Amino acid sequence: MTGATATSGSAHEGQQPGTDFAPSRGFVEPYERVFANLRRGHATASDGTTIVYEVVGSNDPNAPVLTLANGLGGRLYSWLNLIDELGDTCRFISWDYRGLFDSAAPDDPRRLSIETHADDLKSILDAENVGAAHLFGWSMGVQVCLEFAIRHPERAASLVLINGTYGQVFSTAWQPFFPMPIPHTVFHGMIEFTIDHPRLLAGLGAVLQRQTEALFAVRKRLLGFRQSRLTLGLRQYVRDVFRSRPDNYLRLFQQLDAHSAYHLLGEIAAPTTVISGGLDYLTPARQSKAIASRIPGARHVAIALGTHYVMIERPATVLAAVRDHFGQALGMATAGA
Repeated sequence: MTGATATSGSAHEGQQPGTDFAPSRGFVEPYERVFANLRRGHATASDGTTIVYEVVGSNDPNAPVLTLANGLGGRLYSWLNLIDELGDTCRFISWDYRGLFDSAAPDDPRRLSIETHADDLKSILDAENVGAAHLFGWSMGVQVCLEFAIRHPERAASLVLINGTYGQVFSTAWQPFFPMPIPHTVFHGMIEFTIDHPRLLAGLGAVLQRQTEALFAVRKRLLGFRQSRLTLGLRQYVRDVFRSRPDNYLRLFQQLDAHSAYHLLGEIAAPTTVISGGLDYLTPARQSKAIASRIPGARHVAIALGTHYVMIERPATVLAAVRDHFGQALGMATAGA
């Protein structure tokens, strides 16, 4: 694989050990070699916000760099199958979105926009002395990757976009099979009401955490620690979100709706693979088809029985698509050389 240039400096801005990143034992045990060389660092964004990120995988300074843009509320553990498969030959960089988890929150909530997250990725690549990277995005991360590729095309070696959309999520969410005329203003009103009533937000969080812990306990009793990745992911996800800033989590939903890259997709020249799930109720497959149809040369991989979590549910299919993607990206890079 070529197309991503990466050079490691002798020191990275704000380098620190990975003691704060603590997924559950069910995630760590099958992937001990992944977590063994996890390194954490921080970058200073253009507005001064501190962004915390993780680096894992190959230490080869010439290894291709894959940036992992998470879903809203997701973290590095969402990508473990990919890292385990390619970690010997690739370097991975993931980060906590501003306002969530270990990254700082800006004083102005408007600085939670998708554009600022794209610029945060640039700051991270600068801190790591990385020129261009392969952009992997899941869910919210698809919009971040699209925005980054449009704003910084010279630093986007290729794109793999999984279970995402080009923007305006409130107009399409919860509509996997056919569009429904639900005004997006309804969702905005619900979110703003919840943010304005912290007790309600805390109560909803407590109920959701109790439900997921109960589900985990039942499955643990039935299966021991042979939990499904999806159950473990749900439990970890809810724990992380409500130990962080759930108000910012809700504000980020609004930013996802406010953002759209649709009109600029034709400007993306990097090799692109778009992966969708036919049963995805959050970012319906037709959104992925639209992205692939507008980006020149993009390929769409449809997983008919996949939901919004195809990386966890169908890792073999996703990994096969990733390998095909890099074969295509390498071929295009060679042809243009």
